[in-house]
Order: sequence, then structure tokens, then C-alpha cells
Amino acid sequence: MDSFLQGLAMVFNVQTMLVIVAAAIFGLFVGAIPGLTATMAVALLVPITFYMDATPAIAAIVATSAMAIFAGDIPGTYLNIPGTPASAAYVGESYRLAQKGRARETLGTNLVCSVIGGLFGTLVLVFVSPSLAEMALNFSSFEYFWLALLGLSSSIFIAIGSRVKAFLSLTVGLLLSTVGLDMMSGAPRFTFGVPDLMAGINFIPVMIGMFALNEIMMFYGSRAEARSVPVMAKDSVFAGAPKHVKTYWRNVLRGSSLGTLIGALPGAGADIAAWIAYALGKSRSKEKEKYGNGHIEGIVDASSANNSGISGAWVPALVFGIPGDTITAIVIGVLYMKGMNPGPTIFMNGGGQVYALFTVFFVANLIMLPIGYLAIRASKVFILTPRKLLMPVILSFCIVGAFAINNSITDIWIMLIIGMVAFVLARNDFPMAPAILGLVLGGTLENSFMSSMLKSNGDLLAFFERPISAALGALVILIWLLPSLIRLVRRLRSSPPSSHKPRSS
Repeated sequence: MDSFLQGLAMVFNVQTMLVIVAAAIFGLFVGAIPGLTATMAVALLVPITFYMDATPAIAAIVATSAMAIFAGDIPGTYLNIPGTPASAAYVGESYRLAQKGRARETLGTNLVCSVIGGLFGTLVLVFVSPSLAEMALNFSSFEYFWLALLGLSSSIFIAIGSRVKAFLSLTVGLLLSTVGLDMMSGAPRFTFGVPDLMAGINFIPVMIGMFALNEIMMFYGSRAEARSVPVMAKDSVFAGAPKHVKTYWRNVLRGSSLGTLIGALPGAGADIAAWIAYALGKSRSKEKEKYGNGHIEGIVDASSANNSGISGAWVPALVFGIPGDTITAIVIGVLYMKGMNPGPTIFMNGGGQVYALFTVFFVANLIMLPIGYLAIRASKVFILTPRKLLMPVILSFCIVGAFAINNSITDIWIMLIIGMVAFVLARNDFPMAPAILGLVLGGTLENSFMSSMLKSNGDLLAFFERPISAALGALVILIWLLPSLIRLVRRLRSSPPSSHKPRSS
């Protein structure tokens, strides 16, 4: 009890609370700018944490990452440009709802679901983190192979329009993921003598090019303001949120649970959690035909998942010192710097510091409500500012965001080339999302497959020998066969039963 009270005292003081508020505002600013990610925001904070105590330092990172993930939905809703990769899964739904005059309602529901998902993930972190971390640690290369295939398959089935075009878009992303050094031989592939390509293509410049630069080119190509979002003076932020949460409470629970589980898998992260939650929500929905035209149900699923995934990623980071995503990879270094060595002993020797960490998660997620509300109210600047003035500013931030990842001019060229290719593909109704997911998961797919083949001496049946791997494999194969099975069932139902007229004697 003394440790618990000590942890509360570490958080509920003027210094720590001011740090949380300032970090949340900083995360809001970074997340709302297309091209700047939550990881980049956390990385920019690290030098400042050198001069803080352990609790304010961790509080700053938690508040910044949670707020940046939500803030990425603001430009996605108003401009169809996701601010962060986690927002890309449902940016189409948000933008189409905004075009119907429901921008604030959409962002308000998004904010409430993000807070619920973050709190759910925090409860899991507090109570069942050892069990979840143990399960995640049991995942081998066999399970990661099927998990990557599941994510890639989901990107095709959730895509709007032709699945053939979605598959071709996915192959573009997979092709980009092969650039760099070969895992087995160490030979460079598709680097064309450019040293910066030896480490592969970072997905951030590609995401900026496909979504932000493509949107800018589409705007200037149309020479019209036809794509602007209508202004509604009486559009309330939280008016529809309680109704949507009550209607889709199962989606909120499912998205939060799925996000926490995927977040606890090392290397997965909030963006993959959002994609899979959106795909699962669409497959289980009774209104599948509304997806892609602006449906709040898809937003409820994915926004609950991406914020719960942030908390879930801390599970393996704290218990085993294995980062769940890029943010917790940075956090582990900060923990070591502050004398909080991650691992099982942190719960035994941490004392009040561990309770302070848990309390910070609750406070950081709750403080998203007032700050997020003010941000949504102020986000009308995206509507009132003329697009011809807004787009050059966004382009400047895109260039900065692409360059800041590796401080490389090559990333700017990648952004420009991918943006032009994406513009041509988008004009021909090719979806962009599968290409992004193909680039993100392509490396995981290849590395997991090659590692598994080495372990099994080339035996493909080894992918079905482990129970979890077999279950994931069966799920992936079922998803592949599902369209054919559905067509077969419909054909059997639509065929008229053969009628035999009795002979007249």
C-alpha cells in the first residue's frame, strides 16, 4: 500500500502534471502534421528527458504517443491525409463522413473510442501483463509468418473496389520491401548503387508519398475546390459519441482486446492492430455494404485498437525488455538511462515507480478528452483555410518528415517518386492501403519464412506442427477460400429446385 501511495505522489504533483499536459499538446501538434509520426515525436523528446526524473520522463513519452496517434485522424478526416500510419486503415471512412458534414461527430467518436481503448489496454497492462507477455514470447518465426500473411490477406479483402487491383497494389508494396540487403546471402537487391538503399526503404517516406503527396497532386490536378469538407456550425463533438459507443459496444470491446493482443506481439504495433481490427470489424458487420462510403462502425473498431495497441506494446517491453513497437524500443533506452531496467525484476524492485508508471497511463489517456476536444473545436482551420494556401504548407511538412527519418535526401526522392506513381494508380482506382501494408509486412514475411525453412530443413509441414501456427495457418487459408465458398453457397441458393411433374394417367 505504501508503494501504491508513493506512486500516486510521484504522478499527482505540479511538475509531472505540467509535463503530461505539455507532452500531450506536443503530441497533438506532431500527430496532426502529415508525415510526422508518433515515433518521431517520441524520438524528439528523448534529449529533453535527460533533464527529467524517471516519472516525468516516462509520462512525457506516454502522453505524447497516445495523443499523436489520435491527432493523426484530424488531417485524415478533413484532408484525406492520415497524420500517422495508424490512421491510414480508416482514413477513407473518416473523410467520407466529413464530406457528409459529420467531421466533428466522427472525430468525437474517434476520441472517445481512443480513450476507451487506451484505458482498456492499460488495465490489461496492469493486471495480466505477465501472462500476455509469456504468450507473445512463445511466438516463433512460424507464427509470425502466418500473422504477416493474415495482415496482407486482410488488406486485400478490406480494400474498396476491385480485389484484383488491391492485389496488384499489394505486390507493389511487397516489391518495395525487397529493396536492400538479402537476409541469407547479404547481397544487395535493387539498390542501383545507392548506399542509402542498403538498409531498405523506410515506409514513412512511402506513406507520405502515397497519401499526402498524392492528395496534393490530385488537388492541383483537379483545379477545383470540389473536395472540400462542408462546414456545419452546429456540428457537436460529443453529441453522437455516446450513441455510437452504445450501439457498437461489442466493436469497442473487440477492437480494444484485439489491439492489446496484437500490441503485445513484438514488432506488431498500433498500425497493424488498426488494420486487422478494421478488417475483422468489416467481416463481422451486418452492414458490410456501408463500408467505404463513410461508416462509423469501422472507425469504432480501428480507433479502439490503435490506442489499446500502444498500451499492449509496453507489456513485452516491461516484462521481458523486448520492444513491442518502435516507440517502446526508444522507451527501453530511456528506462535503462533512468535506472529502471526492464525485465521481471522491475515489478519486484521497482517499488512505487511501477505504480507511478501505471498511473501515468491512466492520466495520459484521460487527459486526451479535454485536450482532444479543444483540438477538434480548433480544427476548423483545415476547412476555413483555402486549399491553395494549405497544400504548400503540407508539402513543406511532408518534405521535412521524409528527410527527418534518416536525415537523407534519398528519402525525399523516394517520397517524390512514390507520390507520382501513386497519383497514376489512384487515377485508375487502385487502392493505396495494400501497398503500404505490403511494404510494412513484406520484410517480416520474408524473414519469418526463411528462418522457418532453415529451422525445418525445408519441410513445409513444419508450418502446421505448432498449435498456434496451425490455427493461424488454417485461418489464413479459410480467408483465401472464403470468396469461393460464398459464391458457391449463393449459386446453390439461387439455382431453382428441379420440379418433377407427376404423370397424368
